[in-house]
Amino acid sequence: MNSDVQIAGDPLAIPHLLPPVAAHPSTVSAFAGLARTIAADRDGWAPLVQYDATSRWYHRLRTGPGYEVWLLSWVPGQGSGAHDHGRSSGVLTVLQGELTERVGHHGTRHTLTAGAQRVFAPGYVHDVVNDSLEPAVSLHIYFPGLTEMPLHPTQNAGSAAAPALDGVNALDVLGG
Repeated sequence: MNSDVQIAGDPLAIPHLLPPVAAHPSTVSAFAGLARTIAADRDGWAPLVQYDATSRWYHRLRTGPGYEVWLLSWVPGQGSGAHDHGRSSGVLTVLQGELTERVGHHGTRHTLTAGAQRVFAPGYVHDVVNDSLEPAVSLHIYFPGLTEMPLHPTQNAGSAAAPALDGVNALDVLGG
């Protein structure tokens, strides 16, 4: 080892030696991480939430290259109806309250409480509803951005070939 070699300054401060930092998520895991980061910033999303007794309230929170982030509120009894998200995959994160996701021919139910996430592939059919007595808030990330949301007969929820993907904090993966 040559002790005459010294490095002046901080080598990590030289930008060309560092790998580029991804400006936007590009994997399912990264989108789930983005959802958790946004969920943790309650001061950023909570003041935006509104509740509408006549229809589900929604607000596009942000967009990025090829994806959208939506904030939704659900008063007791509100639901999405059985639907899929066309060619979009997504991540649903419950921010506040409790939602029920119904999937499968027999309406298999998943109770999603604050912090739960569901991740889904294109063509995944489900129904999301607030069966509780308290309002709920959820965050939805779609990639690519949502262009369609076809409705399906309730008895067919979950019948599409595309499965939900297990994995992020709670495979209790996304919805509406």
